[in-house]
Amino acid sequence: MQTRQLGRAKLTVSAMGLGCMGMSDFYGGRDEAESLATIHHALDAGITFLDTADMYGPHTNERLVGKVVREWAGGKRSQLVIATKFGIVRGNDPKDRSICGKPEYVRQSCEGSLLRLGIDTIDLYYQHRIDTTIPIEDTVGAMAELVKQGKVRFLGLSEPAAVTLRRANAVHPITAVQSEYSLWSRDPEDGLLQTCRELGVGFVPYSPLGRGFLTGQIRRIEDLAPDDVRRNHPRFQGDNFQKNLDLVTKVNGFAAKKHCTPAQLALAWVLAQGTDIVPIPGTKRRKYLDENIQALNVTLSPADLDAINTAAPKGCFAGERYPPSGMAVVGR
Repeated sequence: MQTRQLGRAKLTVSAMGLGCMGMSDFYGGRDEAESLATIHHALDAGITFLDTADMYGPHTNERLVGKVVREWAGGKRSQLVIATKFGIVRGNDPKDRSICGKPEYVRQSCEGSLLRLGIDTIDLYYQHRIDTTIPIEDTVGAMAELVKQGKVRFLGLSEPAAVTLRRANAVHPITAVQSEYSLWSRDPEDGLLQTCRELGVGFVPYSPLGRGFLTGQIRRIEDLAPDDVRRNHPRFQGDNFQKNLDLVTKVNGFAAKKHCTPAQLALAWVLAQGTDIVPIPGTKRRKYLDENIQALNVTLSPADLDAINTAAPKGCFAGERYPPSGMAVVGR
């Protein structure tokens, strides 16, 4: 397995991680046995960078990941990089959510995650969304205390604005920023990626397959389970769906020319954007995991990248990536 380094702290991770969210929440369909087998398969294949969060489930995804870590690791815990997040608080109604960055909540959340994951130290701890009611300096200051206590190794932010990243990094070095990034969503190119590189912060794209749309497997809204959250996303609704499907069909033509699958082409595009970028495609099935790993063997030339960008230029996909409530809490 190839490796890459995140940030000036040089946190070494597998060149591709595994997003575990969909195993427990949001995308419909649960198969714990296959999910556990998929994580084991990833670790055996050399993907040792696992991504979860306390709000996935909530809490059930951390327990799932923790079960595998305990079964697999043994004396190999040091080979794993476990990333989790705090900051999105879910109520009794799964749709009820709030954002919290209070220092006492940071400490409470860390203790809960350590317990559920069954580990002594979180390798990479992200603030999941920025709480604009609490100075970022206060939140990151509390996170930095966790580093001093040995409960966390490295710090990260998810979906921050560039200016917020600068303020956070002035309190304690930020090792990684996680944001949605793919051919489907290129918002980080509007300053966030540049700021990461200026500050020496690694970049971890989630949903690098455009929430599955770029795989070519979603042809109709009916292809999604009734409880799949993507049904509520603007890019999957109305005329947007067909417009986006037409664009994906164009991109798929390049995959055929490169003798790879559409998913592999989409991942190869993300990987080609810089060696400081480590995508974390999510999957809950071993067959798709194997397909994703092969993207590491797909090489895109400058001419290939130019052709793909011409077919699917920045901003070409129709609709916002989240409903209004979701868009309100990104880039803050």
